[in-house]
Amino acid sequence: MSRRARLYLLLATVLVLGGVAVGATLHAAGRAARKDHTRAGGPAVASGAVRLDDPHRSLFRTMAWGPHRDEITAVPAGRLSGPRTASGIRCLRFHAAAGTGLCLQAVHGTLRDTYRAVVLDNHLHPLRHYDLAGTPTRARVSPSGRTVAWTVFVSGDSYAGSAFSTRTSVVDTRGRHPDLNLETYALTVDGHPVHAADINIWGVTFADDTHFYATAATAGKTYLVRGDRTTRTLRALHPNVECPSLSPDGSRLAYKKRVKGADPDAPWRLYMLDLRTLHETATGEHRNVDDQAVWRDDHTLVYSLPGDFGSDLWTVPADGTGTPHRLVTAALAPVFPH
Repeated sequence: MSRRARLYLLLATVLVLGGVAVGATLHAAGRAARKDHTRAGGPAVASGAVRLDDPHRSLFRTMAWGPHRDEITAVPAGRLSGPRTASGIRCLRFHAAAGTGLCLQAVHGTLRDTYRAVVLDNHLHPLRHYDLAGTPTRARVSPSGRTVAWTVFVSGDSYAGSAFSTRTSVVDTRGRHPDLNLETYALTVDGHPVHAADINIWGVTFADDTHFYATAATAGKTYLVRGDRTTRTLRALHPNVECPSLSPDGSRLAYKKRVKGADPDAPWRLYMLDLRTLHETATGEHRNVDDQAVWRDDHTLVYSLPGDFGSDLWTVPADGTGTPHRLVTAALAPVFPH
């Protein structure tokens, strides 16, 4: 074989081997991409009709990547990992009760985003909306559906530090008697009136349309307060309580509590308070919980923790027994039929 022929043969061999290597690499990359796409996309979501009063469905904001991300979705109440039906309504925070929904959402503008609170009817049609003074953080609807509350950050973006300010509003869904800033209520701590510029109120949970619980902060301390819309008062009941959530039977509160020795950026643990005795119980969840927990029933708490899609829902017994487990992936702001 001539020298030229040997060179041609060597060149052909190199090209063939190079093609095989490239093909194998592309095939492997394609498989990895398909695998990553499945993981990134998360649970399947499809458009459909969603009602707020369906006793067989639970609701939450889906965090799965795709065209329905951030929409309020419905799933079978007994199988939260089941197929998701998306409503088309996008919310940053959401809550619902008795056929009334509250959706805190972003309004995307040319220069900047603004935010609004939208009251929804049973079929998630907007009834009225309110401009918000800051970034949405908490939303609640009273058991009757006649009163709603929301909290926004007007400065700062985290409850972990001290450099933040909130604005909390309570509004009648029929358009009457709006209390757009609960800081105008009279606050008492240990029986003494408090008049201070640093008062912050956040995290409302309703007992009924007139009475509610919330967090009040002043002078570097936080308190569980009971609010009365008729007398426009807030009365401190217990220290070191944030983002309370009232049980369906009205006897206990779940809340996040700052614990000594914790990371200042992750200071909270999930607790339960008996309202009759004011005895508190640590739950079996020992990680940082920066959320306003929801009661799935009178015995079980549901809350969010960071996940691959931004947020997963976890659950733990309220009485301090048991261990936490993940309830559903890629979800936030759950509402359960009661």
